Amino acid sequence: MINIDDLLAKNIIPDSLIRVGIRSRLKETLKPFEKLDCEDRQAALMRHIDELRKSPLAIATDEANEQHYELPTEFFRKVLGPHMKYSSGYWDATTADIETSEARMLGLTCKRAELENGHRILELGCGWGSLTLWMAKEYPDAQITAISNSKTQKKYIDSQATERGLTNIEVKTVNMIAYEGEGLNTFDRVVSVEMFEHMKNYDKLLSRISQWLKPEGKLFVHIFTHREYAYHYEAKDESDWMARYFFTGGQMPSDDLLLYFQDKLSIENHWQVSGEHYQKTSEAWLTRMDEASDVLKPLIAETYGKADAKQWWVWWRCFFMACAELWGFQGGREWIVSHYRFTNSK
Repeated sequence: MINIDDLLAKNIIPDSLIRVGIRSRLKETLKPFEKLDCEDRQAALMRHIDELRKSPLAIATDEANEQHYELPTEFFRKVLGPHMKYSSGYWDATTADIETSEARMLGLTCKRAELENGHRILELGCGWGSLTLWMAKEYPDAQITAISNSKTQKKYIDSQATERGLTNIEVKTVNMIAYEGEGLNTFDRVVSVEMFEHMKNYDKLLSRISQWLKPEGKLFVHIFTHREYAYHYEAKDESDWMARYFFTGGQMPSDDLLLYFQDKLSIENHWQVSGEHYQKTSEAWLTRMDEASDVLKPLIAETYGKADAKQWWVWWRCFFMACAELWGFQGGREWIVSHYRFTNSK
């Protein structure tokens, strides 16, 4: 029997065929849901919600961190845009490059979060600090606490803050499972970009956030979602390398999933962003990866070992292709980006 991993590792399959395979896999992902009538679909969603409420705050966080961040920062400096935003940009009709798309999504995030100069802001899952550094510059009187579970990311953000003369940032390296906040009623805003997908128990998470927020405080969340279906990332067989190597312990929320967890926080506004924005972002990452191959291939060899370097080069390229095909599916109307602003209801 042909093993798709073996074929991919040999780097002999053209991108066009890989993309056909990815789109086929996406159709297979949707089939079990599309067979259900409306009653069964809703029942499936309620079962997913019940599973989350019975789950720990998150699972396999160390594995997920290693899967995306064990490569050195230099890899991502070459692949991502200049703001180091490892999440969707915003591409309107006038957006010509990834730098502009990053800036437009960062600006949109701050606008929808209703940030103000002088706010005390907590960012959960700050990555390489694209939003952290943006907020620090745009709101110089704000005090920003940024949480990452990566020492490498903290080092990068601290160095960038020093280089840019930004003194209103504190980066803390801590696993979200262990993070207990900075005291009660501390923050005007909590913001989080593409971290909630790695969490499970939203009841517990949102309860904590409510305690950290001031009574009039607000939470802004940016996550990727499916427009209707929620499901866990689970490797069902050996060919499911996306779940095994890139999304261990994660989930694909549905666009309405967070709306079922309003015991402590109440929804104030909710937006959908076409998946095409993420498709274009992912295609830009793939192009930049290919353009920097002479620099990046040695980094991959150092990280994964020379014997596995070729297959990991292929898997990273396939990951970006899979992201592009996922969010570009059905014209960006199937898998999307969702924004939410919650108010504290305590």
